[in-house]
Amino acid sequence: MGAVLGRHDTHKRSSHGSKLEVKMVDAMQQRASHGTSLKSFDSIIMKFPKIDESFRKCKTIFEQFDSNGEIDKEELKHCFQKLEISFTEEEICDLFEACDINEDMGMKFNEFIVFLCLVYLLNEAAVLEAKIKMGLGNLEATFETLVDAFVFLDKNKDGYVSKDEMIQAINETTTGERSSGPIAMKRFEEMDWDKNGMVTFKEFLFAFTRWVGIDENEDEDDDE
Repeated sequence: MGAVLGRHDTHKRSSHGSKLEVKMVDAMQQRASHGTSLKSFDSIIMKFPKIDESFRKCKTIFEQFDSNGEIDKEELKHCFQKLEISFTEEEICDLFEACDINEDMGMKFNEFIVFLCLVYLLNEAAVLEAKIKMGLGNLEATFETLVDAFVFLDKNKDGYVSKDEMIQAINETTTGERSSGPIAMKRFEEMDWDKNGMVTFKEFLFAFTRWVGIDENEDEDDDE
């Protein structure tokens, strides 16, 4: 599955070293300082069904602002204004470009989910306010689970997940079994779609939307 994301010129699109990535890494390092409640990689997998359900509720927001199955930059700015989320135009543009994986100037549903989670990481209060306005229930609990999962994998708390850290996470199971190891390593490859050996929170989120069954073709399937 990771190859789907990797089919683009990922080196050109890599956000490594960008101002946005620096902000994400700093925010994740702060969250990591508080630790994580997760004890194993299997415990992350067990949460897939609830995360999938919560993701799909995000479509309430998405459908209010998209006009053709995807949200463009101007529609995104309108979304921010209506939800009264305080981000500068530069920050909105940076987030849009970071999440527009297909470089088609339109944010599809899976990209929008990643976008919301990144906004949550960078400005938790703004997303909580938006959640109240849109009546999205336990959306923050889902985003917290995703942040918690990344913190669990990021053993050295540097804001990235390496393959060695993934191996360590696999070996930390509550039952002593390691049957999920091969699956977890395959999933690391799916996360590391620019193949640089380090996974950012954004890469982790894109992989996660695919793991729970939400991808860029979902809107097309809904129309059939």
